[in-house]
Amino acid sequence: MIRYFLGLCFAFSLYANTHIVVLGDPHIPGKHLEAKEQVLEQINQWSDVDSVVAMGDLCSITGTKEEYALVQEYFSKLHKPLYVITGNHDFIYADELDSNGKLQHAPREIQDEKLRRFQNLFHLPKLYYSVEKESYLLIFLSADNPEHLAQLSTEQLSWFENELKTHPKMPTIVFFHAPLDHTLEPYNRWANTPNFVAQPKEAIHRLIVQNPQLFLWISGHTHTSAKEPSFASAINRYEQVTNVHNSDMNKETIWSNSLFLEKDRVRIQTYDHQAHQWLPSLERTILVPKF
Repeated sequence: MIRYFLGLCFAFSLYANTHIVVLGDPHIPGKHLEAKEQVLEQINQWSDVDSVVAMGDLCSITGTKEEYALVQEYFSKLHKPLYVITGNHDFIYADELDSNGKLQHAPREIQDEKLRRFQNLFHLPKLYYSVEKESYLLIFLSADNPEHLAQLSTEQLSWFENELKTHPKMPTIVFFHAPLDHTLEPYNRWANTPNFVAQPKEAIHRLIVQNPQLFLWISGHTHTSAKEPSFASAINRYEQVTNVHNSDMNKETIWSNSLFLEKDRVRIQTYDHQAHQWLPSLERTILVPKF
């Protein structure tokens, strides 16, 4: 049974270095399924892990019933609390490819059906939600508007704005499938293009500027390798927010980021699951904003 805990207290305080493991774009079954299963085995052995976040695109291609069944089977092997959000491959596309073997957008009623499938599988009251952890607010946003590959609906955007407004003094971390605009170097033809940044970008920018408590944005979607120089660099800064990019799990080498939440800072460490080692060169420390 998938372990999903919303708003439950962990066994110890955030101030004892709460450890959140971030898994970028699992794409189940996708490529290297055995390696993906080994990642869960490794995380299960980490005794200090409080929770795991799957950053959207849990499904490999189109979010069929068969893919969702495999997603359920895969995450049933995780023995840690799990938080999930949607990505484009979880709901946007029709089950069948077009005559050229390409992805095609499904009718809106099918997209809505797939969003409900995601929500029901993980027993979510809503596709977007927040969790308070001592002095931190964690906000989980889901792509639910197919106008772009990773866009918030008007309803969700209003909810997001209200969450920020009602928690003005809580250091806030947002988890969303896509990164903030221009927080990567243009290392390929997709980086920083409309379908590969969080949308609606103007509205999101306004909320960030108005809410200095928002200081971390955790994303996937771009499949940015930990070997890419802008995976962790100065360009990740967007106003007062640091964007933490996460690679996908379809690569031969799978990396995960870990967030260690402390009283006045968040430490970010990257783990190479193939080499079984942390990567000190990618470690970062982000100070909590002061009001």
